Amino acid sequence: MPLPPRWLRRLVLAPGLVLLAVLLVVTVPFWALLALVASPFVPGRLRPLRLLWLGLLYLLWDAAALICLFALWVAAGFGARVHTPAFQRAHYVLAGWFLRVFFWQARWTLRLNIEVVGTDPDTALPGRPELVVSRHAGPGDSFILIHALVNWFQREPRIVLKDSLQWDPAIDVLLNRLPSRFIAPGRDGQGSVSEQIGHLATGLDDDDAFVIFPEGGNFTPRRRVRAIERLRDLGHHRMARKAEAMRHVLAPQPGGLLAALDAAPDAGVIFVAHTGLDKMLTVADVWRELPMDKQLLMRFWSVPPEEIPTERQQRIDWLYDWWSRIDEWVAANRDGAA
Repeated sequence: MPLPPRWLRRLVLAPGLVLLAVLLVVTVPFWALLALVASPFVPGRLRPLRLLWLGLLYLLWDAAALICLFALWVAAGFGARVHTPAFQRAHYVLAGWFLRVFFWQARWTLRLNIEVVGTDPDTALPGRPELVVSRHAGPGDSFILIHALVNWFQREPRIVLKDSLQWDPAIDVLLNRLPSRFIAPGRDGQGSVSEQIGHLATGLDDDDAFVIFPEGGNFTPRRRVRAIERLRDLGHHRMARKAEAMRHVLAPQPGGLLAALDAAPDAGVIFVAHTGLDKMLTVADVWRELPMDKQLLMRFWSVPPEEIPTERQQRIDWLYDWWSRIDEWVAANRDGAA
């Protein structure tokens, strides 16, 4: 479905979401009673009630964020100063606070334990920007990564993400005010994807973290096969063979990362793998797995800028070698092994 223009999203979607949140709060006793009655007939301890609470929490979270963002817009002279450093920082602080609240409740409701191992992105390259290169698998993995960067490692993310995420009004408003890029190849009139990513990665400072997901979407077996076929169609047979050997990740698309490396030659690279949400590929999977009652394991590896290859083909091979390493790590840890 095509994304509505920005003015329509601001005048219809955002106020509509706030009104829907108010309506659900007023009628929540009815929905809670209905979920409680249904709970004995659904596997899992109070699953409908817990999912109702999580859905209501997300809706209230979105609505409250929109109200705060509107207040910041007014305080910034009705948007005139919204892109100044002071208001940019205020938006990062607001995002960090809302992410803390959301994950505090989500971890309590879903009994989700998040463990991070490996390099600490806040101390690996002190005083240097970082390119954070992550796999993409399962619902909410990008939220968790941004939460970690903002609240645990005191970084200010610049994010590359799909334009369809602008259907969420709070994400739409917040990230269109912060350095980010919603990618819609061939539709946005702003140049190629690589050019957009290179522009976003220009001028990183010492507390920035440029976040990119080279796979381009969440892992599914069907997408994995399509990615391999696309490589073959383009004549990249060597890359296709490497992608075939990787069972738990999609073939990475190197163009965006190469553009970011060229635009930020002094930045280090943090590779991120995670497992725990891998089995939630379809709506049926999400219903079966939620509430989760499980552990999400994240692994960080740091590569200093002097260890990053300089030639284009060397960088592509280097990325695929790292993706093979991530694939091996996922295979070894997807069942919760340390």
